[in-house]
Amino acid sequence: MTDEPVTLLARNLIRSFGEGETKTTAVNDVSLELHKRQMSLLMGPSGSGKSTLLAILSGLLHPDAGKVVALGQDIWSMTDAQREDFRRRHCGFIFQGYNLFPALTARQQLEIVLRWGEGKTYREARRKTDEVLSLLGLGKKGHLRPSQLSGGEKQRVAIGRALIKEPEFCFADEPTSALDWAHGEQVIELLSAAAHEQGSTILVVAHDARIVPFADNVIHMEDGCMSDLKPVSDPALLGVSHEAHS
Repeated sequence: MTDEPVTLLARNLIRSFGEGETKTTAVNDVSLELHKRQMSLLMGPSGSGKSTLLAILSGLLHPDAGKVVALGQDIWSMTDAQREDFRRRHCGFIFQGYNLFPALTARQQLEIVLRWGEGKTYREARRKTDEVLSLLGLGKKGHLRPSQLSGGEKQRVAIGRALIKEPEFCFADEPTSALDWAHGEQVIELLSAAAHEQGSTILVVAHDARIVPFADNVIHMEDGCMSDLKPVSDPALLGVSHEAHS
C-alpha cells in the first residue's frame, strides 16, 4: 500500500482487434491505479496486451469500453485536440522505435521539447539539455544526428527527450531493449529518480526481470487480463474534473 495520491485510474478497459472469427481481445476488463512518486512495472509474455494497455492509458489508443482518469480528467471524453494538449503538457513517452527526428542532432532533440513545448529560453534549454546528455553518457555526442548514433545511443536520446521536461507521467515501452545492462540499469535508475525525486508517475512495460528490484509496484498481465493487482480502492476517485472542457 502507498499513501501517495492516485494520479491515473483505469476502470474496466476493453480493447479488441479484428472482427468475427479473427477477433482478438488484447485488453479484457482491466482496472488499475497508478500513483504519484511511483515507478510501476508492467510485465507479461509477448502478446499479453501490455503495449496495448500502455497505449490506452497514455491517450494514444481509444478503448472499446472503459474509462481512464488522469489528474482528475477523463481523457477519453476529451476531443482529439484536448487529448493531444494533455499529452504535450503532462506526458513523456519512450518508444521501442526511438521516433527521433532524422535532421536534428541529439542536443536539438532535447532542446526542442524545452523551447517549443515549455517556452524556455535558449540559455535555459541549453543548460538543461547539457545536464541530461551528461547523465545519459552522451555529453560528447550532442552534435551527432540519429544516423550517426548506435541503437543504444538513440534510445538514450529518446529517454532524455521524455524526461527532460519533468512530466507528471512517463510511459516507457521496453526502454532498455536496445541497451546493454550497464546502460539499461542507468536508464532504469533515471526513471526511478524521476518518480521518487521529481514526483512523476512512471509506467514501464518490460520483459527484463532485472528491472523488478527497481520498481515500486509490479503488475503481471496475461491473455489480456491482470493478475497480482490490488483492486481499485476508491471508486469516488472516478469523479472527473471539467477543467479540460472549459
